[in-house]
Amino acid sequence: MDLLTAIDSRASALRLSEPAPSRAHLERIIDAGAQAPDHGKLAPWRFVVLGNIARQQLGETMAQDLARREPNADAELLQRERNKAGRAPCIIAVAARITKPHKVPESEQALAVAAAVQNMFLTAYALGYGVMWKTGPAAYSPQVKRLLGLNEDDHLVALLYLGTQVMPGPSRGPAFKEPVRWLD
Repeated sequence: MDLLTAIDSRASALRLSEPAPSRAHLERIIDAGAQAPDHGKLAPWRFVVLGNIARQQLGETMAQDLARREPNADAELLQRERNKAGRAPCIIAVAARITKPHKVPESEQALAVAAAVQNMFLTAYALGYGVMWKTGPAAYSPQVKRLLGLNEDDHLVALLYLGTQVMPGPSRGPAFKEPVRWLD
């Protein structure tokens, strides 16, 4: 799939299943992330690939985090939270490790990581995989960060869920024209 087709047709998958991307495809997806624009060449991104056991641990940690945030959460709600990590056969956690102090503003460092995630999303899609970019409360959980081997002050920018697309999401359609303003 060429780049413009990937950009114009990509959508977040609604449901994913096996197979996950191959090791070679995962390496290609991560390499695409590391090619993102990076003012200062700081390489602020951190990539953590979660296989089966790690996804189960993530689900359990997410449920424990929910129980801490909402002490009255019932067993069904906790199980739904636990199951989120099983939405795909592979997850890549992508975090921003900000260099402080530095002449490159923190916001630019974080935006470089978001650009990396977009590169990864488009690459996975172009390779034929379904992708979901998720965050939610887990992205802010110190327990989740610890599980992933991240520092407490790292910013979890994305949980990229990857697999074979079972149910595609709706495409955005034609570009939005309203926010564009042309100046001569």
